[in-house]
Amino acid sequence: MTDTAKLGSFTVGRMGYGAMQLAGPGVFGPPRDRVTALAVLREAVASGVNHIDTSDYYGPYVVNELIAEALHPYPDDLVLVTKIGARRDDKGGWHPAFGADEMTAAVHDNLRRLKRDTLDVVNLRMMFSPHGPAEGSLEAELTTLAELQQQGLIKHLGISNVTSAQLAEARSMAEIVCVQNAYNLAHRSDDTLIDELAAAGIAYVPFFPLGGFNPLQSAALDGVATDLGATPMQVALAWLLQRAPNVLLIPGTSSLAHLRENLAAAELVLSAEAIERLDAVAG
Repeated sequence: MTDTAKLGSFTVGRMGYGAMQLAGPGVFGPPRDRVTALAVLREAVASGVNHIDTSDYYGPYVVNELIAEALHPYPDDLVLVTKIGARRDDKGGWHPAFGADEMTAAVHDNLRRLKRDTLDVVNLRMMFSPHGPAEGSLEAELTTLAELQQQGLIKHLGISNVTSAQLAEARSMAEIVCVQNAYNLAHRSDDTLIDELAAAGIAYVPFFPLGGFNPLQSAALDGVATDLGATPMQVALAWLLQRAPNVLLIPGTSSLAHLRENLAAAELVLSAEAIERLDAVAG
């Protein structure tokens, strides 16, 4: 995989890996198959992935512990991106955790479990549902993160599930190196934002790149996939890579076979005619 892009001061392959699915059902508890979970992480890195997305609230704690077990000591070029802003209860429920003490503890928890002295990138995750962002100031939360960055605990800051107005506020307070929002072939409300970020040299990392809880389904997607001898999901990932040069992908899986399929999507080249057919899906 030779296609790279900037993520702050780092250069990463544009096809990364999202580790969320390594936890148990509902992103809670241990993996169904611990041996395979460790093997997926090791094969991803061995295949050239150097951008892994994670969080200490995946599990909770389970995924970061798996990453450390599988990959530590880490390759020099491996970039680990984590996120904070949530906590889990003992039944797997999700709850906001935006207090200064909570966010500070979350950063230290991520450092400890990932066995890192500094976190490469920390995303401030706003909201915790697939229903999209909501307006509101990020000032208090970003102030806390900026202080932790000044202490040397965080190298770069990102934001997740945010609006254009929140991005503007965040950029007025600190350097923002990436935005993680929901975006895929069918859900394209961030089209303008992606282009603005590309012009500013800021990475855009779509979550739910394959539809999330409602996997992408489209006759056009199926048709292009048939023409290319690929799977529809591979085509959906390839479309994202060709959407803009600042798009970084982090498709997640707990399966070695699906990992290989996802990584192979980076080699697909979509013709102008195929892209035109796919662009119409969101029309």
